[in-house]
Amino acid sequence: MAGVMKLACLVLACMIVAGPITANAALTCGTVNSNVAPCIGYITQGGPLPGACCTGVSKLNSMARTTPDRQQACRCLKTAASALGPSLNAGRAAGIPKACGVSVPFPISTNTNCNRYVY
Repeated sequence: MAGVMKLACLVLACMIVAGPITANAALTCGTVNSNVAPCIGYITQGGPLPGACCTGVSKLNSMARTTPDRQQACRCLKTAASALGPSLNAGRAAGIPKACGVSVPFPISTNTNCNRYVY
C-alpha cells in the first residue's frame, strides 16, 4: 500500500512540477508517468519485468515522435527518476527499453541532457 501511495504522490508531483514545461510539447508528464507507472516496482524492488511496463514504454515511444515530445518525455522521466530518490535502481531503469525491445533516442538516466536529443 505504501508503494502505491508513493507512486500516486510521484505522479502528482511530476504533473505539478512539469506542467509549465509542456508549452511546446503535446506530450504531458501525466501521460508519460501513466505509461511508465507499471515499471516503478521493477525499478525500485526488482523481480520480473512486468508486461504492462513494456506495453507502456512501447506506447510512450510511439506517442513521442516530434522533437519537443521526445525532449518532454526525457524531462518527465528524469523528474520521475529523481523523485524516486535512493530507491531508484538506475541500472534497472536504464535497461528497460532494451529489455522491452524498444529503441529510445536518449539514455534513461538522471544525468541525461534532454535538450541534446532532437531526433
